[in-house]
Amino acid sequence: MSGSLECNGKLLDLSRPRVMGILNVTPDSFSDGGLFLSADKALQQAQQMVADGAVMIDVGGESTRPGAVAVTVQEELDRVIPVIESIHQECAVIISIDTSKPEVMREAVKAGAGMINDVRALREPGALEAASETGVPVCLMHMLGEPRTMQEKPEYIDVVQTVKSFLRERIACCEAAGISGDAVLIDPGFGFGKTVNDNLQLVRNLREFAELGKPVLMGVSRKSSIGTLLDKPANERLAGSIAMATLCCQYGAGIIRAHDVAATVDAVVIYHAVAHAGNVFAHRLV
Repeated sequence: MSGSLECNGKLLDLSRPRVMGILNVTPDSFSDGGLFLSADKALQQAQQMVADGAVMIDVGGESTRPGAVAVTVQEELDRVIPVIESIHQECAVIISIDTSKPEVMREAVKAGAGMINDVRALREPGALEAASETGVPVCLMHMLGEPRTMQEKPEYIDVVQTVKSFLRERIACCEAAGISGDAVLIDPGFGFGKTVNDNLQLVRNLREFAELGKPVLMGVSRKSSIGTLLDKPANERLAGSIAMATLCCQYGAGIIRAHDVAATVDAVVIYHAVAHAGNVFAHRLV
């Protein structure tokens, strides 16, 4: 997927795969919960990820891991807005807000966010309207059920077609709400209400999602499916995450969402160099 997206005054170049750094300002995220709760520590992490090659920073204030405790609108605002303001002032990077709450969407964009990344695909009351009002691109993700219960018993007849149909319907809802079709990205939702085999099928058939005509974002970093395949805890899944991210690029992903930015950027650069050998000299992604 080539072209670019205008993200609140900053351009996201999608002529090659890009890396989005994950910045969870939560106490309970599955991999890095509690590490970046203060605005100072969050800014330091954002600056490091930018130095490592991330072109986007995805800021989240509510964990979506299975069993996570829901937070109020005010709690989420208190967590993310100071961080977004700080990054916006100090870093020339696109900021994405990882939220499903319309109030958080509006305030985050006012604070400097240039994209909305919603695991509920703008299905919460008022979310479509809020996203449309902000005028920034949106990423629509598929999730079966709710984060707290999504992994209890996920079941599909055909996971690829189910996810694809869902995303097609949500794209239509966005366009009906006044969101430009050129400002929509899609995420099949690796790990969100899927079995290990479901996730593998999504990656293997990722090219099918290109038929929807939208840039594809994939978040596979340190996910439990990788842990199951390798029998390793979250802090030992780097190699598996890099392998999965590289396969996602090969099958058509335009954005890779990652905790380990430097290693992921290296993998994406090598993938791009091999894929375009003879045509493009691969520079580090900056």
